[in-house]
Amino acid sequence: MYRLALSGLAILAGIALILSLFGLVGPSPLELVVSFVVLAVVISAVDAASQRLLHLPWRMESSLVTALILLFVMHPGADGPALIGLAATGAIASLSKYLIAWRGRHIFNPAAFGAAVVSIAGSFGAFEWLGTSASWWVGTPAMAVPVAILGLAVLWRIEKVRVVLVFLLIAVGTAVVRQAVQAQQFAIEFDLPTALSFAVLQSPFLFLGVFMVSEPLTSPPRRWQQFWVAGVVGVLAGWPIFIGDLFTLGQERALLIGNLLALTFALRGSVRLTLEKREFITPTAQELTFRARGKLRFRPGQYLELDVPHHHPDARGTRREFSIVSAPADLPTLRIAYKNGDQKHPSSYKRALAAAEPGAVLAVTGTWGDFLLPKGEAPVLMVAAGIGVTPFVSQLRQLQAVGAQRGAVPRDVVLVYVASEASELAFRDELEATGVPTVVFSRDAPAGLPAHWTWAQGVRLDAAGLEHVVPDIGARHTYISGPPRLIADLAPALQKARSVTTDAFAGY
Repeated sequence: MYRLALSGLAILAGIALILSLFGLVGPSPLELVVSFVVLAVVISAVDAASQRLLHLPWRMESSLVTALILLFVMHPGADGPALIGLAATGAIASLSKYLIAWRGRHIFNPAAFGAAVVSIAGSFGAFEWLGTSASWWVGTPAMAVPVAILGLAVLWRIEKVRVVLVFLLIAVGTAVVRQAVQAQQFAIEFDLPTALSFAVLQSPFLFLGVFMVSEPLTSPPRRWQQFWVAGVVGVLAGWPIFIGDLFTLGQERALLIGNLLALTFALRGSVRLTLEKREFITPTAQELTFRARGKLRFRPGQYLELDVPHHHPDARGTRREFSIVSAPADLPTLRIAYKNGDQKHPSSYKRALAAAEPGAVLAVTGTWGDFLLPKGEAPVLMVAAGIGVTPFVSQLRQLQAVGAQRGAVPRDVVLVYVASEASELAFRDELEATGVPTVVFSRDAPAGLPAHWTWAQGVRLDAAGLEHVVPDIGARHTYISGPPRLIADLAPALQKARSVTTDAFAGY
């Protein structure tokens, strides 16, 4: 994600530089170049020093992303006061990552925090020497299309298109209503097309939504919570609130308030884990068992983000997402599993995780996800491919635990389990113990199947095969966890389901 965001911002900066040569954006080419150099050097230096003190690996991508965002948010300059202000902004933004954080999670968007502090400070007489403030010059018609195109690529990858769309609709709608109210107050004519054009093309909403509202580390864990945060930020950004005669609660300050709301949702998910053991559950997959140090709350089917600090991390960084295998009822024991994957060219993260010994303490920066079973007793179909069975193990174990406590009738669940070979059926004993009817698609026949498990005779799973083994798919809420290719292959059958929830993965 860092690499994608960095690439998008870098291309956007290049476009802005070209446009500045023709006077189509506010800053001059010299101001853009000098401002970026100052921001990049200061932020990189503060990040490197802070992470060295904290014994963390320095990630240049993170430093450059913050520098580029601030380049578009702050008013660029090439004179002494402006550069001092930009340096102060970068230093404050960088320090906020470490001084205002909760168990590895940013509380505030660093760029927004740095911009807000310097802008507010500059409004007081004692700090007038700070020759810059938040101007959001990126909100200009010439930049709208590049921001939209590059932003869509980023949002599509991190699956935040709908969240940012909600923010944009609310921010633009609020801004238009504000213009209408002001027109009425001052007895001037209100023109809706002009108001819409101004809100979309001459405001920073596009950039704010794409590159800041969407930031994963300051986002809450559930999609509905993300919509709430997007809505709050949209209202505050679209209708700035004046605080006296000094400053307003708009743009970056609106985002900071949204960050605080997100924190209230996300506090439950950040804990430390102590590794207790690792074991192979199939010839190519391992399971890690941890003990949670502190309160960890999650719902069956959600995933966690595990931070494994190590020296010289590659471009993908030190954090990855893993579906949680264990059920909430198993806490404080927590389990994850992963496939070994590429052994010839493993990522730096994979090597570091493989080297972790029992007793190692790792950080969970949060739990996320909406891969949750529907409420009530509606029938469910689970389709898992390989290690994609992990969220279903959590859900079925929790259903089993709750049912045993309450004496409830087992829920109507069917599991379709796809594996390359019978030996790759992970968590078979646990799944058999739940009593859920299971259809196995594998090349070879699994030995000793219980009565409620059947083998599909070596047939490859496709849409027709899924409808054959689950003829009542139209009555079931369907959940599928596996590679994108399998999800695409099953699409014709999935369209007939009562609902479809997917969890696509492509390795780590």
